[in-house]
Amino acid sequence: MSRLNYHHLHYFWAVAKQGNLTKAAEQLHVSQSALSTQIRQLEEELGLPLFERRGRVLELTEAGRIALDYAEQIFSRGDELLATLRQGAGSPRQILRIGAVATLSRNFQQGFLQPLLLREGVHLVLHSATQGELLQRLAAHNLDLVLSNRAVRAEPQHHWRCHRIARQPVSLVGHPRPGKAPFRFPQDLQGTSLLLPGPDSEVRIGFDLLCAGRDWRFKLLAEVDDMAMLRLLARSASTAAVVPRVVVRDELQAGILEEYCTLPGLYEDFYAISIRRQYQHPLLKELLQRTALEVLASPL
Repeated sequence: MSRLNYHHLHYFWAVAKQGNLTKAAEQLHVSQSALSTQIRQLEEELGLPLFERRGRVLELTEAGRIALDYAEQIFSRGDELLATLRQGAGSPRQILRIGAVATLSRNFQQGFLQPLLLREGVHLVLHSATQGELLQRLAAHNLDLVLSNRAVRAEPQHHWRCHRIARQPVSLVGHPRPGKAPFRFPQDLQGTSLLLPGPDSEVRIGFDLLCAGRDWRFKLLAEVDDMAMLRLLARSASTAAVVPRVVVRDELQAGILEEYCTLPGLYEDFYAISIRRQYQHPLLKELLQRTALEVLASPL
C-alpha cells in the first residue's frame, strides 16, 4: 500500500487556504506549474479531484473539503509538536505564553497570573493585541492561552475551549461625596457626566440598552476602549465612570474612589480561551482551577 505524500498534501493545504493558485505559489516560492503538478499527483494518489475551477477561483470538491479537514489536523499537530519541544516541556524552566486582549483590565490579568509571578523556574511571556490576532497566534500554537472579556465558540477549523473564569457586576464609581447625600440611583444619574467604555464593549452595549429601556439620560464625557486609561480618567476627572469593580479595585480600597451603586443586570465576564491539544501546558490547570474570588481578590 502506497503512503501519503505529505509534501503534496502541504501544497494542497496551502492552495486550499489561499483559494488561489497564484498566491499560494508566491507563498511557497514555487512556480504555478510545479504547484499544479504536485496537486494533480495528489489527486491521482487519492483517486478523486480536490478542486473545481470556477472562473479564476478554485473551489473545493466534497473530497477536497474532507482532505482539508485532515490536513488542518495534521499540520496543526506538527505546529503543536514544534511549540511543545521548543518551550522545553518537562524541562526545569517552564515557559508559559499568555495573550491578553489589549483593552482588558490590568488588575484582572495580574490577579489571574498571581500564582506564577516571581515563581522560581517559570518564565511568563505576555502578549497584548486584539482578540482576532491573539486567536490566530493561539491556533498556530504560539500562545498557550488567551484572556478576554468576550467568549468565542468552537469552529470547524478551530476547536476553541472557552472557560469563564469570573463574572463581576458593573458599578458606577466616582470620587467620594463629602457633605452630600448618598448617590441615589437612578435619580442622580439624570444629567450626570459619565466616563464609559468604548461602543464595541459588551459592558457599554449592556449599559446603553439598560438606559434606553428606562429612558435614563446622562451626559457622555468620554468613551474609552482601554480599561487602564478609563481607570486613570476616573481617578483624575470629577465625574462618574461605568466600570467593573476589579478595574478600580485599588482606588476603592484606598478611598480615592467610591462605589455609588451596582448597575442592575449588568456584568462583565472574563474568559480563558485555549485550543484542543494533545499536550496542555501543566501550569494552565493550576491557573484555571482557581475560584473567581481568588482571581479578583487583591494580591497580598
